Amino acid sequence: MLSGVVIERLCIAGVGLIGGSLALALRAAGAVGEVVGTGRRSEPLERALALGVLDRYELEPARAAEGADVVLLGVPLGAMRPVLAALRPGLGEGTVITDVGSAKGCVVADAEAVFGALPARFVPAHPIAGTEKSGVEAAFPTLFRGRRVILTPDRHTDGEALATVRGLWSAAGAEVVEMGVTAHDRMLAGTSHLPHLLAFGLVDMLARSPDHDEIFQYAAGGFRDFTRIASSDPVMWRDVCLGNREALLAALAAYREDLERLTAMVAAADGDALEAVFRNAKRTRDRHLHIFEK
Repeated sequence: MLSGVVIERLCIAGVGLIGGSLALALRAAGAVGEVVGTGRRSEPLERALALGVLDRYELEPARAAEGADVVLLGVPLGAMRPVLAALRPGLGEGTVITDVGSAKGCVVADAEAVFGALPARFVPAHPIAGTEKSGVEAAFPTLFRGRRVILTPDRHTDGEALATVRGLWSAAGAEVVEMGVTAHDRMLAGTSHLPHLLAFGLVDMLARSPDHDEIFQYAAGGFRDFTRIASSDPVMWRDVCLGNREALLAALAAYREDLERLTAMVAAADGDALEAVFRNAKRTRDRHLHIFEK
């Protein structure tokens, strides 16, 4: 049973940067008892055990979920449906299920495919936090401190389950907000998924150039900053792009129109128009700089 934000048993399916950091944050806050992990291979789970992220692990998902108060899905979006199906036999009537996926519509669809409908005690969530590093070795307990976590409950979501998920993220130091699934996916397509796609695409384009070694040798800080996120997990971001495909396509179409506009400005040597774009971008970013520096 749960007492306040204290979770007696937390099961994490997919113990990487996000799941591992949450476990460490909850331990630091005294908000969790036992942490059980599960995954496809024992090696990462053994490392999580050695790092103090887990108390024990099970390779069979249903066994890991048995007796858990909360099950956290930290797997790539493409693995969500089969992992949910594998966990299902071990879930108790009162088990709260949540996830950390970067897109929410596909997670809801996967849950509906496995359970027939989104379970009332399933609370979709997305922590707006992370680094370009991946794996449990990159986990640290302050990752979510001062960061936002978006919950996307629907009208059937159980109030106690919602309070539990809100409480565990608050205990990790996060600011918890709520919004609809569609609004979440549209917003994140522009602010997260599109930038990752562009960064990966730019590095890949330059890597295919015949003189790519020389290009990268002379790349400066601007290139480093713009492409930092291209060091992120390729499998995870492949799944994000496919999982939020419709919203990402809309963001790409809007960006393509603006890119054509910028191309026309450069072709016409229209310095005034370019400067206006740059000034508006700088003014907007500077106004919101405190968010980026959290």
